[in-house]
Amino acid sequence: MTARVERLVTSGTFALDGGTWEVDNNVWLIGDDEEVLVVDAAHDADVISAAVGDRRLVAIVCTHAHNDHVNAAPALAARHDAPILLHPADTVLWKMAHGEGAPEFRELAAGETLGVAGVELTVLHTPGHSPGAVCLHAPALNALFSGDTLFQGGPGATGRSFSDFGTIIVSIRDRLLALPADTTVHTGHGDTTTIGAEAPHLDEWITRGH
Repeated sequence: MTARVERLVTSGTFALDGGTWEVDNNVWLIGDDEEVLVVDAAHDADVISAAVGDRRLVAIVCTHAHNDHVNAAPALAARHDAPILLHPADTVLWKMAHGEGAPEFRELAAGETLGVAGVELTVLHTPGHSPGAVCLHAPALNALFSGDTLFQGGPGATGRSFSDFGTIIVSIRDRLLALPADTTVHTGHGDTTTIGAEAPHLDEWITRGH
């Protein structure tokens, strides 16, 4: 059975540095009729669980630990008896989102491969938006799941705590723009794009960022 990509949009709030913003998040499901992997369990465990249905939930992968990307992860994990995967460099943000009694997660490592429905996803560590930000590259699907590292129109925000503009530029330049130009970029918010559509604008982003 061929793996497919499904998109949900959930709504809630993002909170950091004393501010709160209303946001819409993309939740990505990769799988087939038997099993599925969720990228970024945002805001609404009930909606995401309904989309998972009776499929086996292989894992919940967090591209980073800002609260709007992980706030539904513990409830979804408990409901489907699935592990939560996160890069350890985002532990501080995970604890900010869930408190000191935050649920345990399995640590993601750069270069490791996750499997679902016969598809392999490679973990790319892409710090900048947050220290432990990761993207998932699925060559068989011609897809990149970029979280908040790369959007249609440029890099993710770096104006708040635990973020750095120079770091995100290096991550995008060295790890993402090296991917095939026709790779579809499934972002954490907003519309999809491609590597080829974004690559020509790197110098503009650098100039704008400074």
